[in-house]
Amino acid sequence: MEIKTLVAKAHENAVKHGFWEPPLPFGTAIALIHSELSEALEEERNGNPDVWFACNESDNFICTPQDETECLMYGKESLCKYRSRKPEGVAVELADAVIRIADLCGHLGIDLEEVIEIKMAYNEGRPYKHGKKF
Repeated sequence: MEIKTLVAKAHENAVKHGFWEPPLPFGTAIALIHSELSEALEEERNGNPDVWFACNESDNFICTPQDETECLMYGKESLCKYRSRKPEGVAVELADAVIRIADLCGHLGIDLEEVIEIKMAYNEGRPYKHGKKF
């Protein structure tokens, strides 16, 4: 998917689901992006896989990804009737951050693809670690 398409789809979906009613203040939109990054960190801290689905065997029992009773059907996991439809994990939270950034750019009318190209071209000429320690 091209970045322009991602921005348009992300913003269209957010509007459709009411996330811009009323319009978000800029700081709130940034905080929501940050919250997705924090969730990615927590997934990593918990040692979870990049992408996983919870197992809801009963109303009182939810498996962790490491639980041996998780929906492990060796390539047919999507057929498990207990498998949650909601993906979890580091990669999912990073995707959420990108989606929120794309949505905000759509709201603000920012051509994210163009700005990324400009910034990457600039970064190519910068010194090692941009002259910093890390």
